[in-house]
Parts: sequence; C-alpha cells; structure tokens
Amino acid sequence: MPEQTVRLTTSHGQLSAFLATPESGSEASSEPGSEAGDAPRPGVIVLHELFGLNDDIRRITRRFAEHGYVALAPDLYSVGPRLRPICIFQTVSNLRRGEGRPFDLIEAARVWLTDHREVDASRMALAGFCLGGGFAMLYAARAPLGAAAIFYGQAPSSADRLQGICSVFGAYGEHDRIAGTDAQLLEQHLTQLEVEHEIKVYPQAGHSFMNQYSGMQSLFVRLSPGQVGYQREASEDAWQSMFNFFDRQFG
Repeated sequence: MPEQTVRLTTSHGQLSAFLATPESGSEASSEPGSEAGDAPRPGVIVLHELFGLNDDIRRITRRFAEHGYVALAPDLYSVGPRLRPICIFQTVSNLRRGEGRPFDLIEAARVWLTDHREVDASRMALAGFCLGGGFAMLYAARAPLGAAAIFYGQAPSSADRLQGICSVFGAYGEHDRIAGTDAQLLEQHLTQLEVEHEIKVYPQAGHSFMNQYSGMQSLFVRLSPGQVGYQREASEDAWQSMFNFFDRQFG
C-alpha cells in the first residue's frame, strides 16, 4: 500500500501528515465502465487522539486506505511549541474554546486532500478518536464534508455548536469513564438538529477501544482508572458499521 509522510504549508508553519492511498484495484468505488482504481476515490481526514500521530494512528489510517479511501492523518502537534506537554495543553485548550491553531491545521489538511489528484472532492469524510473526536465534531459543523465518524469524542454542552454538521456516525464504550455519557448527549444534539446519524454504544468496551497501544503508552493505559484499552469485537463491529454508514452517504 502506497504511504508517505507529507508536509503541508499552513499559516502557522509546516504541518506534517501521514498519507495512505489504496492499492490499484482495491475496494475503492469506480464509475460504471471504469477500470478498478481509475475513478477518483473518497477522501478521509484522520484526527489522532491525545498521544498524537503514532504507529497506531498510522495503522488506523492504513485501514481506511484498504477500504478504498485516500486517507490523511495530520500531526496536530507538529506545528507549535517544541515541548510536547505545552503543545498538548494548548491543543486541549483550543478544543475547549472551539477555535485556534488546530482547527486551522485541520482545514489546511482538508484543502490539501481535496486537491489531491486521486480524490473525489464530493466524497470527503472525517474521523476522529478521543481528542480527535472532539475536534471532528466541531470542525464538521463548519466544513463542507459528507460524513464524520466520532469515536469516544466529548460532545459540546450545547447543540448550537454543532449547527450545520454533516451526517455523523458515533461509537462509544459503555464502560468509558472519560466520555461514556457523551454518546447520549451527542445523539440528543443530532436529533434536535435533525441530522442523520447512527450512534452505537458497546457494552463490552471502555475508552479507546479502537486503539492498540504499545510501549510506555500501553503501560499508561493499563494503569489508567478510565477503563481504557482495545476491545477487538467492538472495534471490528465499529469499523464495519462506520464503513457501511459512509458508503450510504457517498452512494
């Protein structure tokens, strides 16, 4: 599978991102009469969790490409303070305010991906995990996207902050002590806004059930009191449900 690290020019500096594209003849949609892989593909922006753009987010990005998407995962920590704790603190603060550098970086990633020669700009999606799920929610309310996937992202208290959002797929773990109540809140907001959505809550899962950790991150997760960690059955169902939802939006 073709993959590479790319650099995007933004008003804040050079943004680093991981790009994965489908193999020719993959599951990408094609127009009737076209050779497999000749038609433009749907695109998806993948927004990382608190740990940043790591090997696990690259794994997740590759899986989108395996399904036929041109997938781009921007490193929201690659622009800003060099000290990671300060960068993380500022990024979380920007999410709470709903404005700031990370939103500009996500927009730069969307524009870059929309202009990619293999991408069908009319079929653009967004997927966010934990921290990235929070950004995905707010950004999807202000950008021309066809669908968004929110994985255990914290929902805003007011539905007004999601006014204008595209169709949404959401997945949460019932035992999630970090964002467990946000599934109901998100569903309430989307119902109020009359936005097409599908929200799934997995009774066997906790927080970050889609993510597979290693090294120090794995140790941190095991010691966390927040019921955090990979749950294969819930993860696989969420992948399939999300792809089915996206496929319905994009025809």
